[in-house]
Amino acid sequence: MSPRALIINADDLGYDPAVTRGILRAMREGVVSSATFMVNTPYSEQAAREAQGLSIGLHLNLARGTPAWQGFPRDFLENGAFSEARAPTLPAEAVEAEARAQLERLATLLGRPATHVDVHKHLHRHPSVLTGLARAARAAGLPVRSIDEAMRRELQAHGVATNAHFVGDAGAEAYWTLERFEAEVTALPASGVIELMCHPGYTPEAVKSGYAAQREVELATFLHPKARETLARAGLSPTGFGVLTSGR
Repeated sequence: MSPRALIINADDLGYDPAVTRGILRAMREGVVSSATFMVNTPYSEQAAREAQGLSIGLHLNLARGTPAWQGFPRDFLENGAFSEARAPTLPAEAVEAEARAQLERLATLLGRPATHVDVHKHLHRHPSVLTGLARAARAAGLPVRSIDEAMRRELQAHGVATNAHFVGDAGAEAYWTLERFEAEVTALPASGVIELMCHPGYTPEAVKSGYAAQREVELATFLHPKARETLARAGLSPTGFGVLTSGR
């Protein structure tokens, strides 16, 4: 049986200044142990300055904003920006080049490499996106988030480390209420690297988002003393994605 480890990762660092403030508070004062960074927004540079010293990966963004790779094919953009609707048809080669460029931008902004990679809107559910990302991640020696067993097998076939279990979502209601957090932690698998994806933050102040006030509910959950107590009862101390690479 493989050892059990828990990663609580907050998506969307750099998405909006208020979201960033909430994520950083959840990491510094709460139980969130990792975050992923959108490097192609107007708020990326500020977020990088504020996130020094924390465990930060890349939130590969192919759904909005402009490409980091200057050679990105214009046929797959709308008015020079990424289109979520066109992402499923992106060539793997373009995804690989863009992932490499975003990883380079992250390293430049933070002054250190990413810890891992995941994808805004889970766009690596699409085969060519997953293939391109897997190639870039393997070259960089970085783990990639898997959200289901099929994705896990595909990443492993590419020689890319990934989590064994995944829990999290974002919809009309806040996903991580305190009650759900307590129930999910109690029911976590007994072995393997587990990722809890979350979206804590303050209501966005500059960006329109369907997941807005819900972020404040999640922030309250991860700051609540009962969250830390729940983890302690389960014998868990959240860590970063380095747990997937430290044994290599």
